[in-house]
Amino acid sequence: MSATFVGARSIDSDWLGWLKRELAATSARKIRTAVIVAGAALCVIISMALQVPELATSAYMVFFISKESKLLTTVTGVGGIIVLTIGIGATLLLYKFTYGHPELRIPGMAIALFLGMWLSRVLVIGPLGFLLGFVVAVSQSVGEEIPSPELVVRGLLWLWVALTYAIALTVVLNLLFLPDTPKAAEHRPKPKSLFVPDAFTSPAHVHFALKVTFAAMFCYIVYEAIDWSGIHTAFITCTFIALESTEATLYKGTLRIVGCVIGGALALFSIVFLMPHMETIASLVVLVACASAIAGWVATGSERISYAGLQLAFAFFYSVFQGYAPDTDLDNVRNRVVGILFGLVITGFVFQYIWPEKARTAQ
Repeated sequence: MSATFVGARSIDSDWLGWLKRELAATSARKIRTAVIVAGAALCVIISMALQVPELATSAYMVFFISKESKLLTTVTGVGGIIVLTIGIGATLLLYKFTYGHPELRIPGMAIALFLGMWLSRVLVIGPLGFLLGFVVAVSQSVGEEIPSPELVVRGLLWLWVALTYAIALTVVLNLLFLPDTPKAAEHRPKPKSLFVPDAFTSPAHVHFALKVTFAAMFCYIVYEAIDWSGIHTAFITCTFIALESTEATLYKGTLRIVGCVIGGALALFSIVFLMPHMETIASLVVLVACASAIAGWVATGSERISYAGLQLAFAFFYSVFQGYAPDTDLDNVRNRVVGILFGLVITGFVFQYIWPEKARTAQ
């Protein structure tokens, strides 16, 4: 993946022409975008009607799970539900020992994040290893904000529901409407082991996990120390933009900034000019469908721009969805953007000066 991002930037001075080519329409892209829009809209209807919390996370899962083929989407979705269940169970078990004890909870966060980032490098199905560590670490990071253990358990179980139904919905929609692509996997080599060849011999994997853990925990300690938990997206940013090489990580960070700015601008416009006039779920569904169409079109492009689409959706959903009723509070938009930029700066600095790693062109 690192080599892909290093070679992703256009060397053509005509960047407008490059962007036009990247955004060009294809039949597959139209179908994938339509599926994503339908999934996001259905998440709004289901979560609002049944008052399922974490609507922003549910809607974002549609983007995160949707892949270019039915098989890949199904494998990612089923694996994601299994890993999510294990992660929620692990964090509930961990809370038995860490709730009310930050001296134990913070090291537990760091260990979980380190293991997740290490597994993301050494496992053939790295994203699932990352998801396991990420779920545990993020769940532990909100421990001090929840006043009682009962509310912790309730919140985590609702989070499992919000994520699981969104993942299942996405898989079903892709199976129903995505065209069959039997030739897509014909020439893919089947892995002979669960681990990559140099999983236990290359120190680069450990260095990578340590760098991401350091950057994320530094951000966490800073925003907790200054009592500004609203910028917790800094913690998420450090983990989500990390790639093998410094150059690839910085390029992915650039895509995140672009997506964040566009998504934040759309959210700001919606909150100021549209949300005050919305009284029904139908109007919100139309708004989400329009934003999802823009983000989905970018996200279904090549790896040169697709991450910007995911970030656009992330910034928009987490800024707009602030409850079960229209909300005109602009603090969330400001906090999300500040947190993302803070995480980008810290991650860039760490990857630039601590064990800098060049892109690997061959695996």
